[in-house]
Amino acid sequence: MGLYSLALLNGGIGARVAAGRPKQFIHVNGIPILVYSLIAADAVAEITQIVLNFPTGWRDDVEKIATDYAIKTPITYVAAGRSRHESVALMLPHCRNEHVILHESARPLVTASDFRNLIANPHDDVSFMLDIPFTVAPVDPETHQVTGSLERDRLRNVQLPQKFRTSTLAKAHEYADREGVTFTEDATLCAVAGFDVRFLDGTDRNFKVTTPTDVQLAGYLLSTEVTDA
Repeated sequence: MGLYSLALLNGGIGARVAAGRPKQFIHVNGIPILVYSLIAADAVAEITQIVLNFPTGWRDDVEKIATDYAIKTPITYVAAGRSRHESVALMLPHCRNEHVILHESARPLVTASDFRNLIANPHDDVSFMLDIPFTVAPVDPETHQVTGSLERDRLRNVQLPQKFRTSTLAKAHEYADREGVTFTEDATLCAVAGFDVRFLDGTDRNFKVTTPTDVQLAGYLLSTEVTDA
């Protein structure tokens, strides 16, 4: 299965949470949100490197968290870009292994088993994705006109973590640069760039903490979980 670098996106400023600091530093059950993903990855033997980015002015805080919680996996620190897309591009040259896993610290309910299941999948380029339990429709946001319909069973909510060959992800970002396009996540980027990307069924527990309500829900769910190591 090979060895993996984990590119852990941690450069957001958490404006929607409105906590006065980046959301990854908010304490959930007494622990910074960032820590949950670090601990889950640290328990996976195939992950031999963590590439961790940080928002401007917060590197010392990120390094202190990794030290305080005794993360054993070697960590490479990289400054965040101006967007998620740019951040991934900046982290890729620091990924030393043939394979890379992308995750984001704002999804603290990830488990070591999630990482292991992703690694065990026989395909190289795979993302967790979740069924959409509601109807979505294409619209014109300027006129408020509904412009058609979409088949819900052919749509998925894209989640993380995702895994790729490091070379595949690098080529996909080169494609985006040539075409002058940006993406908000990398499974669709790689697919649009012409690579064979597959998906694993995800879980609604693996949500992204975005709002104050999300922080409360994450706290409740994490308080009921058994440690997965």
